[in-house]
Amino acid sequence: MNRDNLDFGNGNIASLFRTMFFPTLIAMMFNSLLNICDGMFVGHGVGSEGLAAINIVAPMFLVTTGIGLMFGIGASVIASIRLAEDNVKAARIIMTQAFAAGAVIFGVIITLTALFFRPLLYLAGCSEALEPLATDYLLWLLPGFFFFYIQCAGMMLIRLDGSPKTAMAIQITSAALNIFLDWLMVFPLGMGIAGASIATSISCVAGGCLVMIYFIRFSTTLRFYRLKLSAKSLRLTLRNVVYMARIGFATFVTELAIGVMIVTGNYVFMSRLGEDGVAAYSIGCYLFPLIFSLSNAVAQSAQPIISFNYGAGQTGRVAKTLRLSLITGAICGAGVSLTMWLAAPLLAAIFLPTDTTAFTYAVHGLPLFGLSAVLFSLNIVMIGYYQSIEKAGRSTLYTVMRGIIYLIPAFIILPQAIGNDGLWIAIPMAELLTLLTIALTYRR
Repeated sequence: MNRDNLDFGNGNIASLFRTMFFPTLIAMMFNSLLNICDGMFVGHGVGSEGLAAINIVAPMFLVTTGIGLMFGIGASVIASIRLAEDNVKAARIIMTQAFAAGAVIFGVIITLTALFFRPLLYLAGCSEALEPLATDYLLWLLPGFFFFYIQCAGMMLIRLDGSPKTAMAIQITSAALNIFLDWLMVFPLGMGIAGASIATSISCVAGGCLVMIYFIRFSTTLRFYRLKLSAKSLRLTLRNVVYMARIGFATFVTELAIGVMIVTGNYVFMSRLGEDGVAAYSIGCYLFPLIFSLSNAVAQSAQPIISFNYGAGQTGRVAKTLRLSLITGAICGAGVSLTMWLAAPLLAAIFLPTDTTAFTYAVHGLPLFGLSAVLFSLNIVMIGYYQSIEKAGRSTLYTVMRGIIYLIPAFIILPQAIGNDGLWIAIPMAELLTLLTIALTYRR
């Protein structure tokens, strides 16, 4: 296994951060490439209706990601602090409880979604024209949900176990498999949007199984621990699961907020620009995971360093890690913003034929949409910082601000005030207002 000797309490902060950051970044870039390839294959193999249909289903997939990251980050923060206290047994129990909670939660989610998929699709902004495509995509996606949870939660814990390169390898393997199967099922096999969904489910199963194999056969410190089934043990498990969810809740809300962004955008774009507008907006939604991946790579790389030193009482090392992560986040976000400004036609052409109305809308809107990247990156780094030091209330509040409190009014007000450009500027405006709130509060 590719294992690193990581001393979170005494090692050089910059070296520790680089060791965590680059494997995490590479893995997340592969996931972003997967999103882009998925959109490219569907856009050219199925058409703009296929892109719009996937955008309808996307919020449900984001809920899965959000729950996985919520428990993964919550378990990683608590386990980091327990390891700093030299309590390995408690760290192992926390990890096991996180996976057990996911099994129960996703059993319920998959069952309810299978029973009530049609109302859920229309709640997400689906139209009658898009319903058949959206239904095909959602139902074939359901089997992979549980395994995708295991992959999401497992990544943070594998990094904490000292194996960021192994976490990278698992994510790259899953993403590469998905890209290949996407191409195979959409083009040579002609399976359309159902083929793209089946490809995603298969890759999720592969990624989840690799995570389980790691913890069963190759982990060093974090291993599964046999949980007791007594009433007292179940009460303690429930307490720990609630605390994990509380610590990681801001990350779940971040994913939920992306879902809110997509659903709210679907409604307002549909009302002003029709299905072509939704297809154009879906390109921004396909590119948004790139912004999220860069920002989240920074936050996740800093998290175990900050949490461990917070648990050990080394506040100077916590502050130094925060400064380094903010600088890195600003550079990454600025790079994405500049790319979306300079390469909007090229990015739109990846997803859509150049002679379509949706392509024209996208070329105009993507530079405005790209303004959100640097702002979002700084917000995610700060939210991750507050999670890492167990300030769950503050991290959740800022996440709700950027994803709901500021975003929904921006989507409603700006198009009325400045026209269709307001559709694309709503997200950057919400991020800017959140960043100003965080900066003023932190300074005070």
